[in-house]
Amino acid sequence: MTRFDGELSPPFEIVEPTRWRAPIIFNSPHSGSVYPSEFLAASRIDLATLRRSEDSFMDELIADLADRGFPLIRVNFPRCYVDVNREPYELDPRMFTGRLPSFANTRSMRVAGGLGTIPRVVGDGQEIYRERLGVDEALGRIEALYKPYHRALRRLINKAHQAFGTVILVDCHSMPSIGVSRDEPRRPDIVIGDRYGTSCAGLLPDVVEEILSGRGYSIGRNKPYAGGFITEHYGNPASGLHTVQLELNRAIYMDERRRERGPRFAQVVADFATMADALAAVPLGDLGPFQAAAE
Repeated sequence: MTRFDGELSPPFEIVEPTRWRAPIIFNSPHSGSVYPSEFLAASRIDLATLRRSEDSFMDELIADLADRGFPLIRVNFPRCYVDVNREPYELDPRMFTGRLPSFANTRSMRVAGGLGTIPRVVGDGQEIYRERLGVDEALGRIEALYKPYHRALRRLINKAHQAFGTVILVDCHSMPSIGVSRDEPRRPDIVIGDRYGTSCAGLLPDVVEEILSGRGYSIGRNKPYAGGFITEHYGNPASGLHTVQLELNRAIYMDERRRERGPRFAQVVADFATMADALAAVPLGDLGPFQAAAE
């Protein structure tokens, strides 16, 4: 079983306001930057290269929202170690010694690309590990990190749903300013993902786009990012569960090469706060049918 010796304690953090202003939860699952020493020792690439997969500083961009009445959850371990925005067992059998459990999903597109629950490559396609990992190592990470995170996220969602009758999960990510393929068109400043209209009421991405485009951001919808496992798994508008993914172009708020905050960082923080206020102002009844709040 994987042992962390305190390096990943806590593996994730939840910050709740004293009083919830609205049933809106902000989530940063890919900004973790605490790299276990045994992971670094097993990697064939250096820390700077591993960090290219991070949504660096995204947790800081949303940190002040807790003071405005919005709960948030942030992951401290890196996505290249365990990716919580995947199914629990999207695993590539080529990575491991030993037999994977029969219920593992070994054939997904994400596994084929090397980006399963335990990634084989970093975002630009470089192999992470010198040698194969033991299956027990992979399953240990999932038990110790992935599952507790999702249990905590579900508890937070259920708390909001019981109190308000509906919940809005805003899944916050960042993307490289330039895609891997040279044929890919220039990326917008922000890509809103709603799984092509299936993960939330259409009013929510419309509000996000109106607010952020009004502040000068160029906006895309669902391309190249429509939303990952979290958006798909937790978005169920018919039950009052709305999930929208935001992908922020890193060039907007940071120096990608130096991995430093950029001159527009404070402005992005302020703009995200304005967006959160606008979402909180949406009448819950306008989101369509949903279950009544508990008495």
